[in-house]
Amino acid sequence: MVRFFFIFLLVVDAAIGMTQSSQRKRVNFDEDWRFHFGNAADPTKDFNYRIAPIFAKSGATTNTALGVGFKDSSWRQLDLPHDWAVELPFVNSPNFDVMAHGYKPVGGLFPETSVGWYRKHFTIARKDSGQRFSVTFDGIFRDANIWVNGFYLGNNQSGYIGVTYDITDYINYGRDNVIAVRADASQYEGWFYEGAGIYRHVWLNSYNNTHVANDGIFASAEVKGNAATVSIETTIENQGQGTSACTVQTYVTERNGKVVAQSNEQPLTLLTIESKAVTQQVAVSQPHLWSLEDPYLYRVVTIIKQNGKVIDRVQHRFGIRTIDIKWNGVFLNGKHVKIKGTNNHQDHAGIGSALPDAMQYYRVRLLKELGSNSYRVSHNAPTPELLDACDSLGMLVIDEQRLLNSSPEYVYQLERIIKRDRNHPSVFLWSIGNEEGWIQTTTIGKRIAQSLLLKQKEWDPTRTSTYAADLPNVFNGVNEVIPVRGFNYRDSFVAAYHKDHPMQPIIGTEMGSTVTTRGIYEVDTARAYVPDQDITSPWWASTAEEWWTEAAVNDYWLGGYVWTGFDYRGEPTPYQWPNVNSHFGVMDVCGFPKNIYYYYQSWWTDKDVLHLSPHWNWKGKEGQLIDVWVNSNADNVELFLNGKSLGKKDMPRNKHLQWSVRYKPGVLEAVAYKKGKKLTSKVETTGAPVAIILKADRNSLLADNQDATVVNVSVVDQQGREVPDAGNQIQFSLAGSGKIIGVGNGDPSSHEPDKYFNGAWKRQLFNGKCQVIIQAGKEKSPIQLEAKSEGLKPAVVYFQQEIL
Repeated sequence: MVRFFFIFLLVVDAAIGMTQSSQRKRVNFDEDWRFHFGNAADPTKDFNYRIAPIFAKSGATTNTALGVGFKDSSWRQLDLPHDWAVELPFVNSPNFDVMAHGYKPVGGLFPETSVGWYRKHFTIARKDSGQRFSVTFDGIFRDANIWVNGFYLGNNQSGYIGVTYDITDYINYGRDNVIAVRADASQYEGWFYEGAGIYRHVWLNSYNNTHVANDGIFASAEVKGNAATVSIETTIENQGQGTSACTVQTYVTERNGKVVAQSNEQPLTLLTIESKAVTQQVAVSQPHLWSLEDPYLYRVVTIIKQNGKVIDRVQHRFGIRTIDIKWNGVFLNGKHVKIKGTNNHQDHAGIGSALPDAMQYYRVRLLKELGSNSYRVSHNAPTPELLDACDSLGMLVIDEQRLLNSSPEYVYQLERIIKRDRNHPSVFLWSIGNEEGWIQTTTIGKRIAQSLLLKQKEWDPTRTSTYAADLPNVFNGVNEVIPVRGFNYRDSFVAAYHKDHPMQPIIGTEMGSTVTTRGIYEVDTARAYVPDQDITSPWWASTAEEWWTEAAVNDYWLGGYVWTGFDYRGEPTPYQWPNVNSHFGVMDVCGFPKNIYYYYQSWWTDKDVLHLSPHWNWKGKEGQLIDVWVNSNADNVELFLNGKSLGKKDMPRNKHLQWSVRYKPGVLEAVAYKKGKKLTSKVETTGAPVAIILKADRNSLLADNQDATVVNVSVVDQQGREVPDAGNQIQFSLAGSGKIIGVGNGDPSSHEPDKYFNGAWKRQLFNGKCQVIIQAGKEKSPIQLEAKSEGLKPAVVYFQQEIL
């Protein structure tokens, strides 16, 4: 048995106290950067990098792109997050890595588009010279060297783990300051699309010399009956020139700010350049537990005072819950939860890896609607905002380390992941690696795993770990020491493994891998499409029904994670070019459901599901047999064509129903009964499209230059019926202070641009659908999106922008 009691803090840095007395500020630093390509092969095209002696003397960078005086006015102006890879054209290169990375010209064979330079000018007032300052990069892909005012700060090898640097010593107060970043994406970390550039947020932090350390708060709780004892460990640093005497106090509030528990002020004395950890306990009576259905988040506030004055104040959201991981299930607050998860990479149609925060919430909501309750971050540390979304919406997370490696570099990466993310209530399990085929069955792999597990327990004793092994009933190597056995595929061996190791929890870290193309119903090798039904899977994988029928009914399966929730760029299977992204998703790269979506929704939710496929537009196939699928959780289903019954069938548990129907235009209808309740669903033969329909995820935006929304596009015929096989090209124009940041359509073989820099935004419908993503501006004024297409009635949608 693996048993833990938790309280978790979701670090929401935007919520950090901004009062003057606290002196702590966290300022979003995403706006107004300058960007220019370098060159990995030609130093003269790389601003003389590797030629100029920039490391010979500290700060000796005056006449280079690293210094303050360098003229960057001709560089491209942009806001972060920024992924330059998604902006590049597709290239049909035989190089395997390019194929795996979505046929984008990034990597060792493309030196001219694999290095990017960024510069940011900023000013800090002289009155703030008594503060400390640091800069945080949430994610740069990759191999990033960073300077401030020509002084080298450091190198961050990871393309996924953020890094924070103290820049206090290098600031020119009251004058121009410059951050310079050289990101080199020549070397990959994965075998899938990873993007390139500063694709996550950047923050400027300021605080007192005596302050809470970066990621310096860790809270846990023991829940007994109707009370929780909250233990909060806070690391305090003194970076001043003398001894610092202060007090530390922590209190917990409801959402509305009402204090429900607080500690006493604890005195603390710190010598120069000293840090100490302080542990305080508070009692919360009748705690409102965080759960999947009710993800309630408290606030915890830590205050440091000096001479009675607040000098630092840090506020977090947090959730109280318990987790029990046994051989026969995951128990959240004592309730058994079968894990119904999806694996996901981090890119989305139109925007690559540079997702606005709102897109994280959008994607998690889509997964919740599917019926998923857990998200495996595969295979990289997530952006903090993804975990924020999972905390807020109620989604459990497996948080994964990039590589099974115990070298100082990778141990440091693991430390940064755990300390940054350990306070999120959504994170219930760590993963120390994925499919390390060279070492996972060796004594070396075992020793590395043991070292990483010890470190995990040091930094987070409240959780345990898994490892995603693509192995059958094998117990040597990593599996000998991993607390929770992860299975990547090989699902037919799970029963035998459990029989041999009955007390070890087992979870399907990667399952399924059915390949489907939305709206396609035949194999098309020319365009590289596969049918949109649960019938095709690679040799190493299985269909949805093959794995879920086993996992659903056996308690020794904790559950599993489908490969994948969304299609993603790169790794096209079973084809290569012209495919530029995968077919694995339950949804496509836009988040449009495929038919397999309704299989999982049928058995992962209590919703009334009755889904009929394919569409019924088959001109030229009159009299030919059409394979009709019904996905439902009803008791029985009867199928009708133009009012004539084609038979009634009972719905087998965790499966689907099929009919072979001779095509005749008209209406194909399914009628089902679920516990006596009648359900109906139909597909109709439609006419030609006559009008565009725009459906926005939401129509109100925060005018902060960051907020975003999704607009899904379809077309309808004269009778208002959506035309499922339409391929019209749609042109978009935007009026107002917002902007379009990406377009997509879910076609895995489309080579249309995701970005347009001349304002002429457009996208072709793929099987009746496409998508446009809108980002807010800074003005409290309406935004108008208009969509046009030759021969179709245009459509307009409006968005209101609000200022807090």
